[in-house]
Amino acid sequence: QVQLVESGGGSVQAGGSLRLSCAASGYTYCRYDMSWYHQAPGKERELVSARNRDGTTAYADSVKGRFTISQDNAKNTMYLQMNSLKPEDTGVYYCQAQGSCAGRNFFNWGQGTQVTVSS
Repeated sequence: QVQLVESGGGSVQAGGSLRLSCAASGYTYCRYDMSWYHQAPGKERELVSARNRDGTTAYADSVKGRFTISQDNAKNTMYLQMNSLKPEDTGVYYCQAQGSCAGRNFFNWGQGTQVTVSS
């Protein structure tokens, strides 16, 4: 399994920036896909951005041009740089990893980090 720990959330005003981090441990010798999800209050969890094991990235339309996903393999950490934040970006952000390693499939979530954007 992969253990994921998010950090970097907080409270900012609209237009501000935050950088979320997702530190991974376990199965770090294997390559796998990682993603960021956002769960707004009272809503379902939605995909924000993904980075495949080959480095390909994707973004939800709502965050294109504002958010950037990146990864530091030496630190086993994934990041989400969030700029020009809007009140609708408020919610809990979760890190997710999925793949196969040592013959075992896995699909793991972090505990989430809260982001609050005030207008």
